[in-house]
Amino acid sequence: MDRELTLMAVHAHPDDEVIGTGGAFVRYAGEGVRTVLVTCTNGEQGDGPGGVKPGDPAHDQEDVARRRLGELRESTAHLDIGDVELLGYRDSGMDGWDTNHAPDAFANIPLDDAARRLAALMERYRPQVVVTYDEIGGYGHPDHIQAHRIAMAATELTGIPDKLYYSAIPRSGIAQMFAYAKEQGIDMGEDELPEEFGTPDELITCTLDVSAYVEHKRKALQAHASQGDSMFLLQLPEDIQQFAFGHEHFVRRICRIDAPTQENDLFAGLR
Repeated sequence: MDRELTLMAVHAHPDDEVIGTGGAFVRYAGEGVRTVLVTCTNGEQGDGPGGVKPGDPAHDQEDVARRRLGELRESTAHLDIGDVELLGYRDSGMDGWDTNHAPDAFANIPLDDAARRLAALMERYRPQVVVTYDEIGGYGHPDHIQAHRIAMAATELTGIPDKLYYSAIPRSGIAQMFAYAKEQGIDMGEDELPEEFGTPDELITCTLDVSAYVEHKRKALQAHASQGDSMFLLQLPEDIQQFAFGHEHFVRRICRIDAPTQENDLFAGLR
């Protein structure tokens, strides 16, 4: 191998780094792999102090961004992330919000402009493995979709990554977690789980055992304390948290090397 093994994950907001890739960051850092997080927005449309929501007159977007970027620094320390790159775009808000229409919202930035900035980071770090979201951003968030688009475009532009993956949550795992919670009398906030929620199991190509790093993920999630929605997971019983945090799943979208179809290592075929 003529260059340092490097993992780059392209995420939309501060706190997105934890659930789907937090364990991968800790695991690979411990194996001597250089880890790089690219966070595309500053998270302005997150909760303000006391859970104040966007649209409330008391919601101060710039203050929220400062707070969330501070939380991101703490989170990335828990995840042993070596390099953090902030693209600094403005959070577009959830799908359907008025903030989707702001001209400087990340989702509205010309694709070529944002992709060139990410391509420059790929040129600098030269990652063999890149992780981002699928075409619908996991659940349709405009910023997740734009992060997917720029990651794909930068990968095409540079030709540097050998492998590109989408982070994924398998449908069977979600169903098991909801069924278990229901048995225990825990309200998961959904009477019926949407059938299309999550990634079909047959599409998953890599399952990463990160059970040794669950505590790192918990602490990283706790670091994002201002975001009440994220804190919900930390209120679940210990065994559900272990189940939810102990494995991370991926769909391989690009592979330019000889690697097995089913993997338990994002760097399979590279070492």
